Amino acid sequence: MSGAGLYILGAGGHGRSVYECAKRCGIGNIVFFDPLAGDAELFGCPVVRAMPKVMEPGWAAFPAVGDNNKRRRLFLDTPLSWLSLVSPAALVGTGAEIGTGTLVSQLAYVGPGARIGTGVIVNTSAVVEHDCVVGDFSHISINATVGGGTKIGKLVFVGAGATVIDHVSIADDVVIGAGATVTKTIDAPGTYVGVPARRLR
Repeated sequence: MSGAGLYILGAGGHGRSVYECAKRCGIGNIVFFDPLAGDAELFGCPVVRAMPKVMEPGWAAFPAVGDNNKRRRLFLDTPLSWLSLVSPAALVGTGAEIGTGTLVSQLAYVGPGARIGTGVIVNTSAVVEHDCVVGDFSHISINATVGGGTKIGKLVFVGAGATVIDHVSIADDVVIGAGATVTKTIDAPGTYVGVPARRLR
């Protein structure tokens, strides 16, 4: 293969979303890597089961796995040149920082001064407002809203349509259920659901 390109590590649902973003970013050469894939190609791109031992010059990789812990292991255990992807249909505010291996998907908004960590997913139509901090390998799901000045820990999943109000903190390894509303700081790992969000026992 010649020229620059991208290895998308994962050919499942999240891999397909990453592909869409990569194409919109103008990346022409794409190869999917998935050891469990049953198809030889996807969207006209090759699907391979074994990563090459040496990456082509100018190529990068993206960890396209939705599960936070699996994405973290893939990122840490695979010595590749990782790329971040920000959709042209997303809006990233002044001074915002986007970490390596992070996806900011279509119609997402990252406000000014926000800091998004390594390997994060800011999914379709999600909002991460001004001055937020989102820890490594977290996932802000579709249509979720994180208010200004909020601190999200590492390996946090904020479910579809959930809301986290301004200036609260969420500990590492927390799951916020779909549609939940977080109204106060969460300082212990666990799964939180409802309005206002409460920990499942």
